[in-house]
Amino acid sequence: MAIVVGVIGAGAWGTALAHLMATKGDSVTIWAYEPEVVEEINEHHENRTYLPGIELPPNLSATGDLAAAVTGRDLVVSVVPSHVLREVMGQVAPHLPQGVPIVSATKGIENRTLMTMSEVIEDVLPMVYHPMLAFLSGPSFAREVGMLQPAAVSVASRFEKLAEQVQRMMASPYFRIYSSNDVAGVELGGALKNVIAIAAGAASGLGLGTNTGAALITRGLAEISRLAVHRGANPLTLAGLSGMGDLVLTCTGKLSRNRSVGESLGQGKILVDIVRDMRQVAEGVKTAKSVYNLARREEIEMPICNMVYRMLYEDLAVPEAVVGLMTRKLKREVSH
Repeated sequence: MAIVVGVIGAGAWGTALAHLMATKGDSVTIWAYEPEVVEEINEHHENRTYLPGIELPPNLSATGDLAAAVTGRDLVVSVVPSHVLREVMGQVAPHLPQGVPIVSATKGIENRTLMTMSEVIEDVLPMVYHPMLAFLSGPSFAREVGMLQPAAVSVASRFEKLAEQVQRMMASPYFRIYSSNDVAGVELGGALKNVIAIAAGAASGLGLGTNTGAALITRGLAEISRLAVHRGANPLTLAGLSGMGDLVLTCTGKLSRNRSVGESLGQGKILVDIVRDMRQVAEGVKTAKSVYNLARREEIEMPICNMVYRMLYEDLAVPEAVVGLMTRKLKREVSH
């Protein structure tokens, strides 16, 4: 049965999810910050700014009015960048319908508070909305989802029946969704993999090979799991779609913006120039700062993430970071 959907955020990922829902026959309204994006979607049925080349169906419309995007919806999906999530959700809170699922598909950790996206949303929204929150993550490049190529992701909620409800509402023949009650695991896996992807990209930009890439992915997963389990995650979640699956995709895929940032670092470019030339957000840049401070606060050892932070914010040269990682004190692979 078709439903009425509101999507907050018309970047590549938000547009891809809106397109996915519209192809199922749902009536979808997407909120865009930029007036030109609203015009592109409504007049040309294409988001030429963030997802060019994907024709959008006529039952997908855009608006610059946040209230209009969410009023009277059966499902609300938030897909704004992590650094504006607090502000946008604060603005939309008075207009959110009660009793309908609110799905966050944003990946990151807030710089100032070190809160995950679930913690930010719960901090902003009244408690009446908390039982309706769910969090979507997994290996899913926006362009491939927009092209309706098969993908599989996870959706987590502290209330299992809600996760299963969202699973039914958003799944399609092109988009398989697995439900979970492990919000911490799904969220942290999705956020932290972006930082490891910068490291993998830096190694590639330096000209290092697949041995190095495999080591970074594997030990990166160990770091992600260490912090996530400390925060209450199920370690099996990190072996799944929102952990290993998303990590492999983002570290190796050519469409990965975070890997691209790393490649530029490996080629000797500096962060300010890299970010200036990017139209879309690479969440790992901001998340690297958050996870550096979070790991220090929680006393969790995360050497790869630490080196990524130093490369981004302390101008540590990539070759020096490699040497620093490779010459650390030898230890057991698995600590109990």
